[in-house]
Formats: sequence, C-alpha cells, structure tokens
Amino acid sequence: MPSIYQLKPRFQNLLRPLVQRLYDNGTTANQITLLAGAVSVLVGVLIGSFASHLWLFILIPLWMILRMALNAIDGMLAREFGQQSRLGAYLNELCDVVADSALILPFALIPGVSPLLVVLLALLALFSEYAGVLGPMVGASRRYDGPMGKSDRAFVLGVLATGVALGWLGAAWINGALALVAALLVYTLINRVRQGLLEVRKQEEAQQNAPTE
Repeated sequence: MPSIYQLKPRFQNLLRPLVQRLYDNGTTANQITLLAGAVSVLVGVLIGSFASHLWLFILIPLWMILRMALNAIDGMLAREFGQQSRLGAYLNELCDVVADSALILPFALIPGVSPLLVVLLALLALFSEYAGVLGPMVGASRRYDGPMGKSDRAFVLGVLATGVALGWLGAAWINGALALVAALLVYTLINRVRQGLLEVRKQEEAQQNAPTE
C-alpha cells in the first residue's frame, strides 16, 4: 500500500544544498540524529508538563516538519558523505522510537482521550518499526512498508495535534482517529513481516533458477 515514505526522494532533493553546507561545516549524521531525538523528547515533556494548555499541541506539527527534515538530512549525510557507521545505525533506530513515544504519549493527557489507546498506539508504533528492523536478520532489507510508516504517523499526529490546539477536535474524534491509526499499525506490522519474507523467498527462487556453470 502507498505511504508518504515514497515521497522521500523528492524531499531529499530539496534538502541537498543544505546538507552540503552542513557537511562543509563539519556537521555529522550522528549529531543530527541525536539532536532530533533530544528535541523530540523536550517537546513531548513540555507539552506533557502543561497539558492543560491545549494550544501547546501546535508544537507537535511544527516540530514534526523539522524532525522529518532532520531525519532526511542525517540519512543523506551518512549515505552521500561516507558517514555511515554501526553506531549511527543504532542511534537512528533508537532515537526514532524514543522520539515517537515522546510525541505520542502527551495525547493521553487530553481530557476524555483514552490513555490506554494512546499507550497502545505508542507500543504498536514501536513494534511496527521493530518488524522493519528485523528484515536484515532474515536476509531481507530494512522494511519501510506502509500504510502507517513513520512519515505517515507524523502526518496524522500533526493533523490531530493541530485540531486539538485549535479546538476543532473533541475527545471522541481523537479516540476514533487513534483507534484507526492503531489498526493501520497492526496491518503495517503484518505487512512488513510479510514483505520481508516475500523478499527472501524471491531471492531464494532467483538463486535456485540461476544458471549453473
């Protein structure tokens, strides 16, 4: 199924001049990764600490846009400027799930919103990313299949947070949207496992059908 992740190459092309300048100034991919994770946690803590001021939820969509840019930048620095590292791989995956949780959990503090549903959403986001990370363990690539990948979650949460901040969405609408996202995350998890296994199966079939000398 389609995902916002498929728009990533176009987004990267827009950022390429900035990435070149950052590299020229000595900025590393790991620094960008840590910055994105740290600011995500700070935004989540700030909103959670003053959750009675619902207008603060507008920080989520604003930060989501910047976070997406930073995530693209750290990947480009790593791939295009020779900064890939084992530590970077760990930081990238760990900072992503920490940041997701930090930005999802404040929704549990909105009056009338189900804390159980919010926590479930945070866990499913973590599990779906873990399913993607497990791809290389079975011989497949790191899976980013949708329909509710990281970019898609960022978009949906940004829209919900905007609705909360502007007073357009009541608790019932938010609960309904979170339940739908949770269902899509379950499908995403299953899809990533299925596509990973399918990729390995195709590789094995290609090897079996390859001509022998």
